[in-house]
Formats: sequence, C-alpha cells, structure tokens
Amino acid sequence: MSRTATVVRETKETQIRVTIDLDGTGQSTVSTGVGFFDHMLESFARHGGFDMTVDTKGDLHIDMHHTVEDTGIVIGQAVAKALDGFKGIRRFGSAYIPMDETLSRCALDLSNRAYLIWKVEFKTPKVGDMDTELLKEFHHAFAMNCGACVHLETLYGTNSHHIAESGFKALARALRQAVELDPKTMGQAPSTKGVL
Repeated sequence: MSRTATVVRETKETQIRVTIDLDGTGQSTVSTGVGFFDHMLESFARHGGFDMTVDTKGDLHIDMHHTVEDTGIVIGQAVAKALDGFKGIRRFGSAYIPMDETLSRCALDLSNRAYLIWKVEFKTPKVGDMDTELLKEFHHAFAMNCGACVHLETLYGTNSHHIAESGFKALARALRQAVELDPKTMGQAPSTKGVL
C-alpha cells in the first residue's frame, strides 16, 4: 500500500508543491527561500521518517508570513491525502524531545478534528532572519489542514533555535507514531464511529 501524495497550491501570494511518502526514510529536498524554515522542515522529515519534497515560491519581498503559513497548509493537506481517510493507523502519538537546555512535548490525535494548543514562548523575535511568531502560524496551518489535534508545549528552554527545533522534532516523532499502520485496526479507521 503506497501512502504517498502530491499537493499543488497556487495563489497570488505563493506557489507551492509538496510531495510526501509517509513510509520513507527521512530524505528531503526543501526550498522555501527562508533558510531557518528549510532547516526545520528538513528536521521534520528526518525525524518523522518521511520522504518529502517542498518547493515554495512566495512573496518574500513583502515578508515571510504567506510563505510559512501556506507551506503549512500544503504539507498538512499532503499528509491527510496520503492517509486516505485515516484507515488502519495508530491515530495517537506523543514525544518528548530534549535539545540542550530545552525540553518540548507534543501529543497528537489524527482525529479529523483539527485543533492546536500552542504553549511555546520564544525569547527572541527572530531566529536567523525568520520571525519566531511565524512558527505558530505554520503549526496551526498544518494541524487545520491535516485534521490533527496537536498539543505542543515547551516545558522549559531559553534558546529560541532550540525551542523551535525541539518542537518540530517532537511534532515529527509524534506524527511518526500516529501514522504507523496498526494491524489491530484491520485496515479500518481507529474510531468507534467507524470513520474519522
């Protein structure tokens, strides 16, 4: 069973193409025009075990907002499409990720009921050239378009790079668990409703 998807989204603000293979080996090719964001997405693919290609061209002459948020939309849509109705998966995942002085926790439910709880505070307004406030925009867009209930929290930490990266890694590891095929579901959606 191939769990891959390609999603293309074109607006006046961004042109984005994402391909994902949920059963890959963590290989990625990422180009968004935002260096730190590329680094985060490469980390997401590596620690999620997803093969992922992201090609984003956005209106960076204005700012990075549309580029980051819209990329979250398309990655979320690609994951949802690859999951094909959430059939046969474990559904739930969680991870604690330490990174030097920082510890982040993510718990998620692939429930097709999108939600984001974001308890993350950055100590600086930027990491590299990227506004740290945009990281919430990415995670919100991803959760809403993936159909995931995501709870992401920095338990403690001081370095903004570490806070951001441990959060992406925690999301990746939790998602990796949740998308795993569970033989006990016998290919059905893991819900008493029979559908998610």
